[in-house]
Amino acid sequence: MKQVNVKLENLGEIFPDNWTEEQRSKGKTLFLKRLSEKAHTHYGGKIQTAPKVPVPGFNWFNVWYTPGVSKVSTNIRDNNDSSFELSNRGNLVAVVSDSTRVLGDGDCTPPGGLGVMEGKVFLMKYLGGVDGVALCIDSKGPDGKNDPNKIIDFVKMCQHSFGAVNLEDISQPNCFKVLDVLREECEIPVWHDDAQGTACVTLAGLINALKLTNKKIGDVKIVLLGAGASNTTIARLLITDGADPKKMVIFDTKGGLHINRKDIEADKRFYRKWELCQTTNPNHIDKIADACKGADVLIALSTPGPDTVKPEWIETMADKAIVFPCANPVPEIYPYRAKEAGAYIVATGRGDFPNQINNSLGFPGILKGALMVRASKITDNMAIAAAHSLANYAEKRGINPENIVPTMDEADVFPVEAADVAMQAIKDGVARYQMTWDEAYSQAKKGIDYSRSFAHKMQDEGFINNPPQEMLTEALEWTIKAIEG
Repeated sequence: MKQVNVKLENLGEIFPDNWTEEQRSKGKTLFLKRLSEKAHTHYGGKIQTAPKVPVPGFNWFNVWYTPGVSKVSTNIRDNNDSSFELSNRGNLVAVVSDSTRVLGDGDCTPPGGLGVMEGKVFLMKYLGGVDGVALCIDSKGPDGKNDPNKIIDFVKMCQHSFGAVNLEDISQPNCFKVLDVLREECEIPVWHDDAQGTACVTLAGLINALKLTNKKIGDVKIVLLGAGASNTTIARLLITDGADPKKMVIFDTKGGLHINRKDIEADKRFYRKWELCQTTNPNHIDKIADACKGADVLIALSTPGPDTVKPEWIETMADKAIVFPCANPVPEIYPYRAKEAGAYIVATGRGDFPNQINNSLGFPGILKGALMVRASKITDNMAIAAAHSLANYAEKRGINPENIVPTMDEADVFPVEAADVAMQAIKDGVARYQMTWDEAYSQAKKGIDYSRSFAHKMQDEGFINNPPQEMLTEALEWTIKAIEG
């Protein structure tokens, strides 16, 4: 049996040589799920707290705590904004979820979302130098239904402890109301990563994909499969950045969105979908097979695959078709199959396939940028600025059909993105603090370098150990058995 590299760099080579492409694709998914389960059990989760101040002697507890800290509390009492300098608030994000729409697994109960929320916190710290706290809450009312007002009230009550709030894995339509109300009523930026983050990185990928196909965003026919928080926000950002809504068709489980969808018009909770019904799909197309004929772009954020997107749909698309099947944990169609069907550029939400269109490229830098200038909100323009920042970064170092966006191991992309977002916040008039691009870049880079160095130092000193090889081997053995029976 082949040995798995501890860096997981050889996942494409670890499976039996006689496996088909479909078996290898399924094998990657099963292997990563099994390894994740084992690794989380081994380490007891993936987040801990650590002090940022020294303890030269125990008398310093009188400084960090009582009685000395009384002066800190009264200072903040007299000037609440000083909390951003006198506490960790200025670099602290609450990751809030009711766990009702976790990846492709649906409602996982409040604690079931902790794996994702802790993961968000982990990436936020390592990639963006931003601290975070995972807060999974119960949003059910007395009737047993999830109540968006409970999330709104919770966030408004705890906002004074944080510099920003990252909403995550909240089912629609509740997610629309929660974000829109909190964006207006909170003193700090509230960001919905499933919607705004995914939209930002999708736009970044599309910008560069269109460059490679020599097409312009205003000219292309775009099909979006799925009308949840992600795709509705993607549509809004694409239109804001120049896409023609009349050349766009969006599908939910009942068919195409258009002006005749009275079911959507009647349910005021779906106002974001109804907005798109009024501006897109003027021909009232109700079948995705029809919409895909001659389409340049297919963006899917719907039901996990691999058979959700049909190869025959892609076969009818325009020359040099762009296909983004981005459902997690399994894309709507595997990349190899989309390529066989004629797709020129394929991107997924997975890091083990080329072109990862994942919000992990967006939220660390975006939140860092917003925090540095103490933004009151994260505007759509800030998300679009982040998208162009990512696209430009990738273009400068070189793009091709298998490499259209930066990867998470390109460390400098995040301080650049943070600085670009900070400048857009200032331009939009939502920044409480002014700085130059160079100052923003330097501050972001310093924080990110510190976070990464801290993590590596912990590993080098043996406080955090690599996973044992037997864990990797067990996951591989389990996967092969599961695939081969």
